Amino acid sequence: MSDGQHEFDQHASTAYSANELVELENIIDKDDAMDEMKKMGTGQSSDDPNRRKRSEVWTEFDIVTVDGNTKAKFNYCSAKLAWKKGGATTHLKRHLNACMPRKLSKSSEDKELKQSLLSFDVTQGHAMLATYKYDKDKIREILAKMFIVHEYPFRMVEHQFFVLFCKALNPKFELIKRVTLRNDCMKMFAIEKQKLRSLLRNVDRISLTTDLWTSNQTIGYICITGHFLDSEWKLQKRILNFCSLAPPHTGIAIANCILQCLTEWEIEDKVSTITLDNASSNDTAVKVLRDNFAIKGKLYFSGKIFHVRCCAHVLNRMVQDGLAEIRDVIENIRESVKYLKMSPSRLHKFTEIVKQLKLSTSKILQLDVPTRWNSTYEMLESALEFKPVFPMYKERDSNYKWLPSEEDWIRATEVSKFLEIFNEVTEVFSGRRYPTSNLFLNEIWRVKEKLNEMSFDTRDFVVRMTRRMNEKFEKYWGDCNLLMAIGAVLDPRYKMQLIVFCFFHKFMVRMFFNAILMMFMKL
Repeated sequence: MSDGQHEFDQHASTAYSANELVELENIIDKDDAMDEMKKMGTGQSSDDPNRRKRSEVWTEFDIVTVDGNTKAKFNYCSAKLAWKKGGATTHLKRHLNACMPRKLSKSSEDKELKQSLLSFDVTQGHAMLATYKYDKDKIREILAKMFIVHEYPFRMVEHQFFVLFCKALNPKFELIKRVTLRNDCMKMFAIEKQKLRSLLRNVDRISLTTDLWTSNQTIGYICITGHFLDSEWKLQKRILNFCSLAPPHTGIAIANCILQCLTEWEIEDKVSTITLDNASSNDTAVKVLRDNFAIKGKLYFSGKIFHVRCCAHVLNRMVQDGLAEIRDVIENIRESVKYLKMSPSRLHKFTEIVKQLKLSTSKILQLDVPTRWNSTYEMLESALEFKPVFPMYKERDSNYKWLPSEEDWIRATEVSKFLEIFNEVTEVFSGRRYPTSNLFLNEIWRVKEKLNEMSFDTRDFVVRMTRRMNEKFEKYWGDCNLLMAIGAVLDPRYKMQLIVFCFFHKFMVRMFFNAILMMFMKL
C-alpha cells in the first residue's frame, strides 16, 4: 500500500465512528467506497444527488422512483433493480455484463455482426428462410422509382420525419440529397429508354396515337404513344414522347414533332397507322406524314388505313352537335346546379327539401364540364332525380332565376334516354385494359340503328338533333368502314358474321370481303 493510501486510511479511521466504518466495509465496489469516503471526508453527504458517480454502471443506468422506492433502471432492457443511495453497485455491474439485449446492440454498433439478418423469401407460394444483405444501390433504385411513380417532390427526401422513418426501418440507411435523387431518376430514365429502344428494334409494325392540349399555364403539350405487339404477341403500349409544343399549333408543326420523335426512336419505317382527334390541324398533319412515308415507300396498304379517327372524339362531336338543339334547357339546368353548389347554405336548404319530400336516391347534384358531353349526361341524370325539389326551392329563394319549365324537364328526360346508349358506347371505346378496334363496328352499328330509329320521332327537337348527328356520322365514319370491318373479322367471335349482319346487301358484303382478302394477301 502506498504512503498516501495509508495516510488516507488512517485519516478515515480517526474521523468516523465505528458504525460508519462498518458500513463502508460492506461496500464491495472499491471505486464507490473510495468515492464515498472522499466525499465524507470533505463534508459532502453521500445522499447528495449532485455528487459525481464514478462507477461505469451509471453511464447505462438511470435512477428512477417506483412506488416511492429508489430503483436503478437499465437503459437497454428497462430492468429496474434495487438500489439505495450510497449502496453497492456490484449487482448492477453483474446485470450489465450479462444483459443479452446490450450485448446484441453493442455487437451490432461496434463490431458489425458478421452473420446476416434472416428474412423470409416467398417463392412459388412457399416461405423460405433467406439471408438479408443491405444493398444501398438497390435501396436508391427503389427510392427513385417511388418518387417517379407517385410524383413526390424531390425535396421530400430531406424532410425530417422521412429521414427518421428510413432510419427506423434500417439504421444503415444512408441519407441522400434531392440533387442526388434527381440524378438517380434521370439515370433510370436513360436506362429505361435504352431498354425500350432495344425492344422497338424487334418490332415490325407500330401504331401511333397522339393527343394535344393546352395547360392552365397556356403551354401546349403533345403526347405520342406507340402501340405494338411484342415477340410473345402481347399488346404493349409505351409513351414515346411527351413535350411542349410552341404555338401556333399548325398541322406542319405537329407533323414535324411526330417525325422528329420517330427519327429519334428509329421507327419511322415501321408506322402502320396513326390515330388523332378530329381537328383541321390534325388533318393537315396526317397529309404531311402520309406524303413523307409515301416518298420513302413505307406507306402500308397504299395509305388506305393510315389515318384512324378517334372514335371516342367523333362520338363526342356528334353528341355536342345534337345537344346544341336544346342548349337553352341544358343552360338552365347547368346554372341551377352551379347556383346551388356555390353556397353551402343553399345546398343545405336544398337538402332539407329533399328530406321533407323523402326522395330515395343516392345521387347528388353534379356540375358538368361543357366540353365533355358525358359529364353533361350525368348532370342531366342527377338533376332529373331532384326534379320536384327545384320548384320548392324557388319559393324559398327569390334570387334563384334559372328554374326549368315543365316543357324543359320533358325535353331533358327524352334527351337523357336518347343519350344513354351513347354513354355506354363511350365507356366501351374508352377502355384501356383491352383492345378496342375489334369492338368499333359493333358499337357504331348500335349508334347508327339508334339514329335511324330516332329520325322517325314525332317531336321536332328530336328530329333536328338526329339530323345533325347523322351529318357528323357520315362525315367522319363514312370512309372508315373498311378499317372497322378488318378489326371485326380478326375477332374470332365475329369473323364474317358481323360483316354480313351490318352490311346485309350482297354487293356490299362482296366488296368488303374482296377488300379484306386483298389486305391479307399483302401482309
